[in-house]
Amino acid sequence: MNDLKYDIVTAADRPDLMNLVTEVTAKAWPEFMLHDPVAALFTRLYADLPNQQFAFMESGTDRIIVLGNTVSLAWHYEPSELSDTGWDWAMQSGIDDHDAGRTPTVLCALQIVVAREFQGRGLSRTAVETMRSLARRMNLKSLIAPVRPSSKANHPLVPMEEYIHWKDDNGLPSDPWMRVHARCGGQIVKTCHQAMKISGTVAEWEEWTGMRFPRSGKHIVPGALVPVDIDLEVDRGLYIEPNVWMHHPL
Repeated sequence: MNDLKYDIVTAADRPDLMNLVTEVTAKAWPEFMLHDPVAALFTRLYADLPNQQFAFMESGTDRIIVLGNTVSLAWHYEPSELSDTGWDWAMQSGIDDHDAGRTPTVLCALQIVVAREFQGRGLSRTAVETMRSLARRMNLKSLIAPVRPSSKANHPLVPMEEYIHWKDDNGLPSDPWMRVHARCGGQIVKTCHQAMKISGTVAEWEEWTGMRFPRSGKHIVPGALVPVDIDLEVDRGLYIEPNVWMHHPL
């Protein structure tokens, strides 16, 4: 880890940054996660809020080690009132606030991706701290995050409300990604039950997952935090992903 040298750059520093992140993102998520329609707004983040999009880039190369995306929001309520539609709400609301010229009050974490070959080096915590520092520089009151618990896919039938309260031997969240946020000062607020909504035809879901769906009903899909609901009669598969809101007071 000590010999790893990198520079933290923003999309304002590197206008070509979005062109470099596609491969990193594609490797990080299950294919179906790339088909949330709200995710199409990522191009707006890089175009309109470039100072809020960053990457750790290996010194002397264009290789991305860590990718981070955030969006500022004009949020004037309590953390307990954060939207049940989580990630989708944050992305859409951030763009709407920007377009309306509203003054932001909080920063929302949208994505942190550590390239596979650099995982296990503590970089995820550094990325969260980078987001906290960004929020402070912007004079915002807090960092919020609709966290996607990284090991929840191993327990797709366990209710999220139960899972988020599992603890390790040190009293921290047992989920690795929630634990990173907790160690940085993040506090669990609540489950957001409809953080992302991904819909497609049965054929599309079969393509995205490499699975066959010969009957209607709920199906466990690798990488999904909860089962996917397949309805052959209407030729539709629907995945509604729950996340957990975490709040970092600054």
